[in-house]
Amino acid sequence: MKVVSSLPTAPRALPLIGHVIPLLRDPLAFLNSLPALGELVRIRLGPLSVVVICDPELTRQALLDDRVFDKGGPLYDRLREVIGDGVVSCRHQEHRRLRRLSQPAFHPSRLPDYARAMTACVQETTEAWRDGQFLDVPAEMMATSARIITATLFSDALPAAAHGRLAADVTTVVKSLYQRMFLIPPLDRLPTPGNRAHLAARARLHGTVENLIARRRADGADYGDLLSALMAAHDPEDDRPGMTGAEISDTIVSFVLAGIESTAATLSSALDLVARHPEVERRLHAEVDSVLDGAPATYADLPRLPLSERVITETLRLRPPGWFFTRVVTTDTRLGGHLLPAGTSVAYSPYLIHHRPDLHADPEAFAPDRWDPAHPRPQRHAFLPFATGARKCVGDSFSMVEATLALATIAARWRLEHVPGRRGRLAPSVTLEVRDLRMSAHSRRP
Repeated sequence: MKVVSSLPTAPRALPLIGHVIPLLRDPLAFLNSLPALGELVRIRLGPLSVVVICDPELTRQALLDDRVFDKGGPLYDRLREVIGDGVVSCRHQEHRRLRRLSQPAFHPSRLPDYARAMTACVQETTEAWRDGQFLDVPAEMMATSARIITATLFSDALPAAAHGRLAADVTTVVKSLYQRMFLIPPLDRLPTPGNRAHLAARARLHGTVENLIARRRADGADYGDLLSALMAAHDPEDDRPGMTGAEISDTIVSFVLAGIESTAATLSSALDLVARHPEVERRLHAEVDSVLDGAPATYADLPRLPLSERVITETLRLRPPGWFFTRVVTTDTRLGGHLLPAGTSVAYSPYLIHHRPDLHADPEAFAPDRWDPAHPRPQRHAFLPFATGARKCVGDSFSMVEATLALATIAARWRLEHVPGRRGRLAPSVTLEVRDLRMSAHSRRP
């Protein structure tokens, strides 16, 4: 049996800092270079050695065995500083209970009500645009997804003026988390501008959520939103009454962080990619014109918007917001013929899997029709935007509905064109997002 020390190590590691430079300068290219070295490849994050899983089948095995490959490693160690131990980040021993308590909030029967709030928020965004206006697309999508999350989580109990502050705090936290993954103590506690901004945004984010929860407890009413569902949740398999206050707060912060940033990143990338591919844009406009005739998309329209959904699916393949994750091995185990001792940090990358040419034909191409049911689909373990297994994203259907409704509603009313010289750039942080994307809005309706 081979041991972890026999694994190939990625080149270009420097003393003390390891592979920090390629992971900061061009992490996507660095990750895509690893499969040529083997199924499992070691990289170094400063003094820490991390095993990157490059093979889709081994990735699937690790994700399905969440008891052995538990949430942990350098990414989740940093994430827990922000989102605590809610359903997204908790250890295996607590996850089953928190998952059962969270799942009813995302039951399919709730989606139509959530979708009404989603449609209203996107409509509010698009009606404020003016013909010929230059848009900061990532900022517009962040503001829109912040409104959607507050409307579905808190029944819009957050004052309108606070939406921008919430979106800004989420942006600050997310952008700094990736860099903080490479900081070793005590560097992460130095009073640098970046550290101070991160800590202040984190404190405000938690303060916002905790104040909303306190007001809701004092009110006692059921608003039919995610927060009400979490507060009312009861686990029939457990004698405990439900989530503790800390668990509710941590889970809500997790949903706020993921729901705002990931959806905004997906929509910004989708609008960017559609504008870069005129034939896809033409067909998308034909679909929404036929189904919506200029009206905003509703939950009932989704079955008649297959291309809109495929555009979102292909965007998630080409530019998955969650592009890099870590786990920690809890007991000595074998993976791909190698022995991984307990305590080993491992990583997997949906971006790496999604860009393997042996799994996806012409993987760098934006081709929504690869998801047409009439075409052969990639193997299930070759597409992991929401992970798989017991730790699969609890809000995957929620996210797909939200992004599809938003894209179709925007396309029904507007055509977006790139501003010369401001076509955006991919910028990996904790999420994979497009930055510096400026587009001009052109009305498709009188």
